Amino acid sequence: MFRIRQFESRVITLVDDNEIPGVCHEYTGQEAVAVGVCSALASTDILTSTHRGHGHVLAKGGDVGKMFAELLARSTGYNHGRGGSMHIADVALGIYGANGIVGAGAPIACGAAHKFKVAGERNVAVSFFGDGAINQGVVHEAMNLAAVWRLPVIFVCENNQYAVSTPLREVTILEPYVRAQAYGMPSVIVDGMDVGAVYEAALSAVDRARSGEGPTFIECQTYRYFGHYSGERHMKTNYRSAEEMERWKQRDPIDFWANRLVSDGICAREDLNEMKRQVDDQIAAGVAFARQSARPAASEALNYMYAVSYPNTPAAGAES
Repeated sequence: MFRIRQFESRVITLVDDNEIPGVCHEYTGQEAVAVGVCSALASTDILTSTHRGHGHVLAKGGDVGKMFAELLARSTGYNHGRGGSMHIADVALGIYGANGIVGAGAPIACGAAHKFKVAGERNVAVSFFGDGAINQGVVHEAMNLAAVWRLPVIFVCENNQYAVSTPLREVTILEPYVRAQAYGMPSVIVDGMDVGAVYEAALSAVDRARSGEGPTFIECQTYRYFGHYSGERHMKTNYRSAEEMERWKQRDPIDFWANRLVSDGICAREDLNEMKRQVDDQIAAGVAFARQSARPAASEALNYMYAVSYPNTPAAGAES
C-alpha cells in the first residue's frame, strides 16, 4: 500500500511537470482493495484492470521502473511507451491489461477463466471495475455467463461512490452486490478501506473458484481521495463536499492497518518508517530508470500495432 500511494503521488508531480503526457487516474485512497485482493492470488492467477489501474498492476507484482517508463512514453515501458497509463499489461505476471473502456475487462476475465476450466487448471481470474461500470451491459453479460458456466472468476466492484462526478445513488437503486445476487452467485459487501477485510473476502472467493464452485461478486466500499483524473486537481469542482472527503480520509487504509500492526505488536513504528524509506528509494530508482530510457524512434511508429508487422513495413526490430 505504501508503494501504490507513493507511486501515485510521484505520478501527479510528473504530470504537473509535463514529464508525463496527458492525464492519469489516481488510485490514492483505494489501496486496500488492490492489495487485499491480489494478496489472495497465486502467480498463475490473472486479473483485468480499469482506467484507474496503477494499484492493481503494482499489487500483482508490476515493476515500478517499467511503469514509470510507460507513463513517460519510453521504449522500456510495459507497452514500449505506446500505451500509457490506461493500457499497462504484463501477461507473464497475469496482468491482462488496464482498460480505458469502462467494464471491458469483465468478459476478458471470463475468457481467461473459461480457458482455465477447459484446461483443468486450478487458476482464477479477477475482474476489477468501478461502480460506474455496474450499469454497463457487458458487465452483466459477463456475470451471467460466469454463473451459467460456473467459471472461476471473481468480480470486484470498487465502489468509490462516484462515476466521474455522478453519485451511484442517483443512477442505481440497489447496491451493486445485491444486483449481482440475481445471477445466482455469492455476493458480499466489504469495507474497502480495511485490507484485512478485503483479503478475507477475496480468499474465500478464490477458494470457491479453485474448487469448481463458480464465480463470486465482491463489492468494496472505498473512496478516491482526489478527482476522477489528475487534471481535476486544478479545476473548481464541487460535486463532493469537504466534509465528505475528510470523513473518508479519517479511515485511511494505510494509517488504519499501520496502527493495527503496531497495536497488535506485529511490528514497531520504526519498522513501518523503514518500509516507507525503502519504498521511497524504489520510486526514485523507477523514475531515474524511466528518465534514462530512450524514447521510441519515429521509424518504429508502426511496430507492435498488430501481432504481425503492418503491411509493407519491416517487422519489429528489423532494419529499414
